[in-house]
Amino acid sequence: MEWETVIGLEVHVQLSTKSKLFSGSSTKFGAEPNTQANIYDLALPGTLPVLNKEVVKKAVMFGLAIGAEIGKRSIFDRKNYFYPDLPKGYQTSQLDFPTVGKGTLTIMLEDGSEKVVGVTRAHIEEDAGKSLHEDFHGMSGIDLNRAGTPLLEIVSEPDLRNAKEAVAYLKKLHSIIRYLDISDAIMAQGSMRCDANVSIRPKGESKFGTRTEIKNINSFRFVEKAINYEVQRQQDVIEDGGSVVQETRLYDADRDETRSMRSKEVENDYRYFPEPDLLPIEIDDSYIEALREQLPELPEAKKERFMSQYGLSDYDAGVLVVEREMADYFEAVAKTGGDAKMAANWVSVELQGLLNKEDWEIGECPIQADRLGTLIARIKDNTISGKIAKTVFETMVEDPAGVDEIIESKGLKQVTDTGAIEALVDEVIANNPDQVQQLRDGKEQVIGYLVGQAMKLSQGKANPGQVNQLLRDKIK
Repeated sequence: MEWETVIGLEVHVQLSTKSKLFSGSSTKFGAEPNTQANIYDLALPGTLPVLNKEVVKKAVMFGLAIGAEIGKRSIFDRKNYFYPDLPKGYQTSQLDFPTVGKGTLTIMLEDGSEKVVGVTRAHIEEDAGKSLHEDFHGMSGIDLNRAGTPLLEIVSEPDLRNAKEAVAYLKKLHSIIRYLDISDAIMAQGSMRCDANVSIRPKGESKFGTRTEIKNINSFRFVEKAINYEVQRQQDVIEDGGSVVQETRLYDADRDETRSMRSKEVENDYRYFPEPDLLPIEIDDSYIEALREQLPELPEAKKERFMSQYGLSDYDAGVLVVEREMADYFEAVAKTGGDAKMAANWVSVELQGLLNKEDWEIGECPIQADRLGTLIARIKDNTISGKIAKTVFETMVEDPAGVDEIIESKGLKQVTDTGAIEALVDEVIANNPDQVQQLRDGKEQVIGYLVGQAMKLSQGKANPGQVNQLLRDKIK
């Protein structure tokens, strides 16, 4: 039987506020366990929540960025369940009246086509604490630093049909969140976490199959691997005569498998009811429009501008705008270097290769945008060749000196003196009579070999364009 996969994602994003959703405790990452939880986070008797208005601002900005409906009146609810990392015995969330309603996200598929994915809602809620298992023998510890940290839970429609589409959606979401600067969205640190709801059905069937939920996947790669494993598992279960059970599952990256955690709760299990200690959030059109004015240029708009302003291809522009920091870096390089297309090549190939190799964020890179721009300017004014520029680039990683200083100190300046290059060309012609004759006979590809010989004699310092022209002039 041919199967169709149906996937919906629930993405939890920790909003980058200095304090928590309902208390003044710090949200800074990496503090010692239980040092950032006060009497409100611990739910001591008599404490009352106070809403952090910055959370609402960030939620509304996200909604505007995806063209979503903004809830003019949103209500907090209590989601009741007992777990050690939830001191109150309930989570404050939003059920029927979220701050952000329906919106859409357009993703690029592998074949170059686009797909519109529906976003059902994005609601504000508080994070729970964290259970620690590694440092305790036969026991678990509870760290409440994270308890009460503001979350935006972004729920997609079940519009995704394979793991690669799910990853494309997640990456697009990640890019928008970073552009808006509402979260650092570092999956490895848990500030962006993904739950994947996965089911299968016979191809052509409209009714959904029984879904399972894979909880807290913390990387793009693991999202793809977890979904692919779960799809195959469900197929095997059904084709062996069994039936899929609705449950919550955990992805084990070491074993590359999902395994059962618990039966999946339904809405009634949580006994939702309106939070009596918090007033509804009411916002008006003037507030929404004021935030719309503050929106940055988003990835799609920036991509279109890069194509029109700098003449970049759809692909090159798409690569450069994924991260806001990378796009800003490129523009600074293009401005200093004076050649946008060359800047795009150096940023997306050489620089990106360095960042991947060293596992650096763009802000950690020792080659600042103005230095790379100067390097490109020296290629354009024929001070150095493109090949020599790569040597200078490698030196710039370790040496903070200026580009011109590095070129001068290492004697890398390109030879452009016609007399010196003519002597090299004469030597190459004398040493390679067979290839010279082949060129005279019309075998054009031989010119590359002859230019290479001249460049070797000059130790890469001769201007390759001049070498090429002089060779042709003398031989013909």
